Amino acid sequence: MADMNYTYEPVTTDVSVNQQTHRMEGGQLWRQYIIAGVANIAITATGFSMGWTSPVNLKLQNVTDSPLDRPITSNEEAWIGSLLNIGAIIGPFIGGLAASKIGRKWGLIVSSVPLFIGWLLVAIATNVGLIYAGRIFWGIAVGMLFTISPMYCAEIATDEVRGALGSFLQAFITIGFLLVYSIGPFISYSAIAYIGVAIVAIFDIIFFFMPESPVYHLSKNDRQSASQSLATIRGKSEAGVQAELDKMAADVKAAMDKTATIKDVFRGGNFKAFYISCALVFFQQFSGINVVLFYMTNIFNAAGSDLDPAIATIIIGAVQVGASCVTPFVVDRLGRRILLLISSCGTAIGLALLGMYFILAEKENPIAETISFLPVLSLVLFIITYCWGLGPLPWAVMAELMPMEVKAIAAPIATAFCWMLSFLVTRYFNSIADALGMYVAFWLFGVCCIVSFFFAMFVVPETKGKSLQEIEAILSGRARKEDKA
Repeated sequence: MADMNYTYEPVTTDVSVNQQTHRMEGGQLWRQYIIAGVANIAITATGFSMGWTSPVNLKLQNVTDSPLDRPITSNEEAWIGSLLNIGAIIGPFIGGLAASKIGRKWGLIVSSVPLFIGWLLVAIATNVGLIYAGRIFWGIAVGMLFTISPMYCAEIATDEVRGALGSFLQAFITIGFLLVYSIGPFISYSAIAYIGVAIVAIFDIIFFFMPESPVYHLSKNDRQSASQSLATIRGKSEAGVQAELDKMAADVKAAMDKTATIKDVFRGGNFKAFYISCALVFFQQFSGINVVLFYMTNIFNAAGSDLDPAIATIIIGAVQVGASCVTPFVVDRLGRRILLLISSCGTAIGLALLGMYFILAEKENPIAETISFLPVLSLVLFIITYCWGLGPLPWAVMAELMPMEVKAIAAPIATAFCWMLSFLVTRYFNSIADALGMYVAFWLFGVCCIVSFFFAMFVVPETKGKSLQEIEAILSGRARKEDKA
């Protein structure tokens, strides 16, 4: 965007009249929630794709239910679980380019293409190679969506609801997980694919009628379209949004006047925003969340729980949705840091209990039989507290911390880093569990959650209620200097 000639054209209407109109028009806050919710239907589609392995792994091990002519091996199962992450490492760079070239709205719509291709490959699969390819295409879409969706939600949101809209990603992805957990065990392999296609189609049809981000229009020097878009999002007349649009236009112009390169990501406040974002996604992935989600049915089978693994998985999925729906309502009241602290503490306890159960079961301790409920209880605690902080907040905080001029460069790198970690965790979890014991793997994840607690306490800045400019000042140290002055 550095080569664009941006001309700032102040509105000709009297500013005092604009401000008076702005005060008189209260706007419709619900519009921001609706628009962000529709945008995140695509995230539901990714949740459905990511959770697909939990019910389908069992089908692929049974020739009667599988499209393949033989059961898959444990090594093939590991690759099926992890290859989505390979695509997700590539996706953020495609997503970042699409967001800057064709816009946030069309970038989100285009992300449905690899989702459709993935479902087509999975639906017609007669060998493991086609399933591998389908998972990679799903991953590309996941990487694109996890880059563009938080960007879109942050840019359409007012300061007081930006945290809530940023938390939508986690809430909607859990809906996708619950859906595939609930119906996957009870319908055919092909039927699951048809439902996956239907979710993507619903997103494309409805989101087509949603507005583009006004920030994108301003970056293209199209103030009129930005005005119309912002008026639609706020539920006001165009005159009523001119004061906000003036400030937004000035911020966009200031960001575009700075020529951002990869070197700028590693300087001053930009680097602080970048390493905090990378650290948060590291703790998110090394909490073991994707291991739990991808291999949930396997975990219950290994634990020998009395509860039907399919039913237990549905319970966990429902808990996940319920917990994720809490965060948008409290994140802008309690703040990001306190939720991260609660989340890190709760996930560490849940993983410790899960590890304790598995070591008792491995040693054939009779106590394990009397506490067969513990895996479900531990995972419920883990999922609830994960969904309160470590799940949604790394993405919301990343969208808030990164300045506009470096976001297109830094956000895809941080997102790709996240999925690289996810690949390593999902690909080698079974190997570690087989070599050292499943309890060791869960305790390693628990230690990472403890480290996350202290990182959130001492390093992550609180962004509750602050504008993007105020956050940038905190990261660069200007805020502290001004306080001392």
